[in-house]
Amino acid sequence: MVEVGVKLALSLTQIAVVMGVVLLTVMFLTLAERKVLGWMQDRMGPMEVGPYGILQPVADGLKLFFKEDIVPAGANKFLFSMAPLLALVPALIGFAVIPFGPDLTVEVFGVQFKPFVISDINVGILYILAFTSIGAYGIILGGWASNSKYSLLGGLRSAAQVISYELNVGLAIVGVLLLAGSLSLVKITEAQTGWFWNWFIIAPPFPQIFAFVVYVISAVAETNRLPFDLPEAESELVAGFFTEYSGMRFAFFFLAEYANMILVSCIAAALFLGGWNAPAPFLQFHGSLAHLLWLSATIWFAVKVYFFLFLFFWLRATLPRLRYDQLMRFGWKVMLPIALGNILITAIAAYLFPRS
Repeated sequence: MVEVGVKLALSLTQIAVVMGVVLLTVMFLTLAERKVLGWMQDRMGPMEVGPYGILQPVADGLKLFFKEDIVPAGANKFLFSMAPLLALVPALIGFAVIPFGPDLTVEVFGVQFKPFVISDINVGILYILAFTSIGAYGIILGGWASNSKYSLLGGLRSAAQVISYELNVGLAIVGVLLLAGSLSLVKITEAQTGWFWNWFIIAPPFPQIFAFVVYVISAVAETNRLPFDLPEAESELVAGFFTEYSGMRFAFFFLAEYANMILVSCIAAALFLGGWNAPAPFLQFHGSLAHLLWLSATIWFAVKVYFFLFLFFWLRATLPRLRYDQLMRFGWKVMLPIALGNILITAIAAYLFPRS
């Protein structure tokens, strides 16, 4: 009984730490994005709240917390309230199978415990794809339940966009799964141990560079970020599916978008760039400092994730929004054939030249 209690306490602590880090990262990203966009556009960004504007996320959070929560008169109140939660919860659940560091096992009060992955399940990728697809329902229901033409159009656009590009995300991942021989993110990361040429983006027998490009573009589209933010196109739909939302319900949609950005960045780092592995073994702690391997590993993982998050900001500052017909044509006529071709060639290469 004591062992079960210790195990439960450790699991809850681990979940709380991961959720705390994710939410703090979201808070930091809201400031970092505005600062980076400001610098790229030759302006300062937020500067008023705190030194150099570093307390701006706190001010924004307090404003949303105390803002009046308005429900439109003609809205379906239950679905209107549930939609933000349905968008946020799947985005946070996905972090349960992400390996943030090496697959170490420590013993705490006689209980075996893996501190850097909440749950190593053998279908980790399928788990993430299944839950993130549920998040689309939150956007669709939010658009429909608002009883607004703008919101409905945003929700319909999002439904078509997410379905189109989620297919490409799944197909882009298949090549990596063929080379790794596993659906577990821990096993996939461990298969890339060693030098950087073991990373699946450039690893023999067939480098997954095309799959990587398809994944990154499709992940940007799936998270509704520029240049694919058609569901919330301000110039056409005011704010799209969350036009009628305010206060904490709006904040939940906002949190879901940034949490999804972090999640797809974590997946990209784990699948294509070696996860927590350094580009070279000597760039991680070893020898007398081997007990600190977890520290260098988590730092390398964070560096890769933040590289992808910076890419989101860079794209937003650089590219104009696509037209909707361009978006759908690009997904079905360009991305899909490339992803299918990559699977075919990778399957042949993996059969003829199996990895040791």
